[in-house]
Amino acid sequence: MRTIMRIMKTELRVLFFSPIAWMVLIVFGFQAGLAYCDGFSEELRSQAMGYRPFNVTYNLIGGFDGVYSQMLNNLYLYIPLLTMGLMSRELSSGSIKLLYSSPVSNLQIVLGKYLSVIVYGLILVGVLLIPMVFTMIFVKDADIPFMFTALLGVFITVCAYAAIGLFMSTITKYQVVAAIGTLAVLAVLNFIGGVGQNIDLVRDITYWLSISGRSKVFLEGMICSKDIFYFLLVIFMFLSFTFIKLQGERLKRSVLRSSMSYVVVLVIVFIVGYFSSRPVMIAYYDATATKRNTLTENSQEIMKKFEGGLSLTTYVNLLDDTWYNASPEAKNFDMERFERYVRFKPDMEVKYVYYYGPGTNAHYDKVYKGLSPKERMLKVCEGYDYDPDMFISAEEVNKMDDISAERGRFVRVFKRDNGKKAYLRVYEDMYVHPFESEITATLKTLVDKSPMVAFVAGHGERSYSDYGEKGYAAFAQNPSFRNSLINQGFQVRELTLAQPVPEDVDVLVLSDLKSALTSEEYANYSSFVDRGGNLVILGEPKRQANMNPLIEKLGLRFSEGILVAPSEQYLDDIIAARITEGALNASPYFIQLIRGGNTIITPSACAVNVIDTTKGFEISQVLATNTQGSWIEYETTDFINEKSTINGKIGEVEKSNSVMLYLTRSIKDKPQQRIFVGGDADCLSVKELSTNRAGLNGSNYSLITEMFRSLSYDEYPIDTSRVRPPDDDLCLSQGSMIWVKVLLIWLIPLSIMAWSIVFLIRRKRK
Repeated sequence: MRTIMRIMKTELRVLFFSPIAWMVLIVFGFQAGLAYCDGFSEELRSQAMGYRPFNVTYNLIGGFDGVYSQMLNNLYLYIPLLTMGLMSRELSSGSIKLLYSSPVSNLQIVLGKYLSVIVYGLILVGVLLIPMVFTMIFVKDADIPFMFTALLGVFITVCAYAAIGLFMSTITKYQVVAAIGTLAVLAVLNFIGGVGQNIDLVRDITYWLSISGRSKVFLEGMICSKDIFYFLLVIFMFLSFTFIKLQGERLKRSVLRSSMSYVVVLVIVFIVGYFSSRPVMIAYYDATATKRNTLTENSQEIMKKFEGGLSLTTYVNLLDDTWYNASPEAKNFDMERFERYVRFKPDMEVKYVYYYGPGTNAHYDKVYKGLSPKERMLKVCEGYDYDPDMFISAEEVNKMDDISAERGRFVRVFKRDNGKKAYLRVYEDMYVHPFESEITATLKTLVDKSPMVAFVAGHGERSYSDYGEKGYAAFAQNPSFRNSLINQGFQVRELTLAQPVPEDVDVLVLSDLKSALTSEEYANYSSFVDRGGNLVILGEPKRQANMNPLIEKLGLRFSEGILVAPSEQYLDDIIAARITEGALNASPYFIQLIRGGNTIITPSACAVNVIDTTKGFEISQVLATNTQGSWIEYETTDFINEKSTINGKIGEVEKSNSVMLYLTRSIKDKPQQRIFVGGDADCLSVKELSTNRAGLNGSNYSLITEMFRSLSYDEYPIDTSRVRPPDDDLCLSQGSMIWVKVLLIWLIPLSIMAWSIVFLIRRKRK
């Protein structure tokens, strides 16, 4: 050990007796100070403009532009300069022969020289401690464990780069060549992850070998054992290569014997790497204050309910435009989306099935017009250089899992040992892939009851399968719409009231009846209400006669006339209903909409009035018109060509009117009954959900989400929200920031420069 330490000290002296080590330290310190001050100034500027800081520690230290992230991205420029002379200098000067003839083993040489760079790396880490200390001082409740985890990521990367640089310096006597060789190896390790991704065996090997993104995990605040093992194995591999190279030269070993030694090291690395990356062998530690790298508690509770086997099969259609989401090249990246779930269910089997069949792809329809799906598949395989044997037909897929209803789109199927299945899709929005809330909702349907929402038909009601302007298909069952009920854990169906409502129906939706219920249908409706079933009842102007008998049973009535709120920009009957505090009784999540000034757009609505409070319901107002500029219009009916004016003689009064009410009552031995009654059926229609009305700040999507969250007793959609990070305040003024910049950007680097000049001059005099 003493010999190793002596070699290490000698190398450190040589390192610091040259200007390179000092120059690297000066530039590193200057760059770190500049990056940190830029980030801190941006946070101060945002706070000064009235924005509340969010997740400040992450933004300053990690993230995309954090100081550690920027320095990590530039490490490849510094380390080769430090390692290029470790052995090349010995080889070029001939002093390697003295080492070979001395009583020093090759292992001691390797470890001594390697430790010298590690000590220098600790000095670089010491420089990075300065931004951490400033963050602790000037950021309220800074996330200290996260910062140390990020710093660990930087340090372990330095260790890996140093091992690579040491090996490269043993294979050439030219220092510049050693530096370039180190850069080349780092480039290969960064880009090898994209090599051979369409070949199964090659894909797994090259993806594991890739160093790209490994240290980023630490900068996200997560310590993962497979990444720790990866860096340790890289260090072990290149230090072993260095030892084998020196041993071969010192003992004059044959090329074959040295080659066998290299192979043995590679085999050990791959075996350990394979087992350390198996899900059951991986350990995790989330160092962030809010545990943002870990599933939320709701998701964890659901994962605990899974007993026995669980599989996830992803079906990818080569001929559909959703193919790119999990093509062979993207398979490993796609699997990472479920790593958080595999963490809590390590035995979950993840499979991919590639097939060909009818799909949506306008380009293929044009260039391969008239060709069968199989012929198209062969053409595409030829273009992408795929093996056609990796694809099966849609008919074969449907024998495995019937996904014919997905019409060739990308879909995943979760399946339990008992045969129960649930479908997870991609969506036509800017995010495409499901969030934790959608994934967890899908999984929950496998272990808990999925609420059944039934849409009443038979009297011209809005249909859950109608994609027309007035239909409800968008929010009910559109598979490509993230917020649709089927993608949030609900089941949907259609029924008539000619028969009693089945017991498995949890929520009944009645909307815009164009004719009245028969006495038998009304009796079945009343029976459902009396047994405590939950309802959504949505009326429309001119439908009051058909709808009022339904809600009079609840103590309510739709008023005659139509609500108006005249404006210069929109038709008079376009109402931007405000969300009232009573909505919080239905769902506390409405508070975000209230604070954000959101409204619910209700075109052509009628008011909902309370006429009887003896029905046993607690009634809360959810939506209402404004007190001024709004009234119930009884005369005007053509709002396109006419402007409505208030006429007090016929009872038109400017006041706030209820647009939606929320009713609850307790029923013995049953959950609380919950009912939403609204005066507009268009607010949930395909047209309204796809229309953006400038200046009204509409949020009809959120109304749907919170209504059905309440109706399912907060079971669905899944709440995956997290507490706000506590580091949300900066204890430094913009005026004082100039002194921080002077210290970090100039004084510290200049102090290092001054010390280096004094040190080198004194050394030269000796």
